[in-house]
Amino acid sequence: MNVRRRSSAAALAAIAVIGAATAPAVAADPSPSAPASSPSTPSGLYGTTDPRYDGVWRQSLALLAQDTAGVVPSSKAVKWLTDQQCANGAFAPFRADPAAACDAKTPVDSNSTAAAVQALWAVGGHGDVVEKALGWLKSVQNEDGGWGYTPGTPSDANSTSVVIGALTATETDPGKVVKDGKSPYDALLSFALPCAKDKGAGAFAFQPDKDGKLLPNADATAAGVLGALGKGLVAEAADPSGSGARSDAACADADKPGREQAAANGAAYLADALAEDGHLVSALGGSADQPDYGNTADAVVALAAQGGADRAAEPLAWLKKNAATWASQSGPAAYAQLVLAAHATGTDPRDFGGTDLVERLNATGPAPQGTAVKDTATASDEDRKKDEDSPFGVWWFVGVCLVFGIGIGFLLSNRTKKQQP
Repeated sequence: MNVRRRSSAAALAAIAVIGAATAPAVAADPSPSAPASSPSTPSGLYGTTDPRYDGVWRQSLALLAQDTAGVVPSSKAVKWLTDQQCANGAFAPFRADPAAACDAKTPVDSNSTAAAVQALWAVGGHGDVVEKALGWLKSVQNEDGGWGYTPGTPSDANSTSVVIGALTATETDPGKVVKDGKSPYDALLSFALPCAKDKGAGAFAFQPDKDGKLLPNADATAAGVLGALGKGLVAEAADPSGSGARSDAACADADKPGREQAAANGAAYLADALAEDGHLVSALGGSADQPDYGNTADAVVALAAQGGADRAAEPLAWLKKNAATWASQSGPAAYAQLVLAAHATGTDPRDFGGTDLVERLNATGPAPQGTAVKDTATASDEDRKKDEDSPFGVWWFVGVCLVFGIGIGFLLSNRTKKQQP
């Protein structure tokens, strides 16, 4: 939810050095169903590949995907993530020795921190960890209102968007998180290309190039659409008839497009890029014209969140047909991206083109504790209302499950706050 993602470990190492990406990529995992605990893989971590560049990112995506599928994650997996936090609230991609204090050389970043916030808020019970992480994010906000990958680096669309997702997920209004009078939305809209552009009309750029020009970037656009909508890594399909949702494929100019207009323009760019083949192509060197499965999954989430599930139907169908092999070679973050794409479109992740994505994801790490979601599809209207209005419906059932490893205090206290007049 995010440059967020995927490539070789070598590419990630280069990205980390120059600070030009917003989050670690998914390195190939040739044996994703192998036991998560091995001499080179920390206990509790999803996946078996080197976690130096994407450990917290892939763990956070895995927990978020499990949560959307009604899975109560392993307490060991959640503890692995909370243990990665530094005393100042920040997260690095991976800390080999969590017992050792973080110092100036610890490579903390906004993307790992924002992803961890969203995951830990979703599973509940870690309000102190979330609060410290949000405090750190606010402390490193740039003067333009946005965030770069690491503190002190220029803002970019991906990093700013994933932090917006962390803020909105925790019921914090990004528009009120300001630095020098600028909000994250101000920074994000500065990366939006106008419709008058001959190439890349309506897209988001990652950030200006060395000459100050904005170049279209599909990855940044998928992130930017969600950020402009105030959405996080987990997003629901928009009601196409609702306010702000647009399912047409045209970019519409405005003197100063607002957030909804910028999101619609970005979605139009993505729809156009996907129209020919049903997938996006890789921008990595040596991979030209190769399908970019991860970016396509992110585009599905963005299109569904902006214009409704139908708008993402073609790339979703392509993923169902082609993405299982990619995910099996790429590991937990890839499975998680597909689960999140399924969630955004109302698709069953347990039958995604014949693949049970949830089962495959669960197999890449410690066994989950169980299932937490009550099936309300067959419940009576009265029962459903009780579940929605009372802390003793689904929430109580979830709490009983979570109390044995994740904690219930934060979850129930938040529920109580929501119920107060």
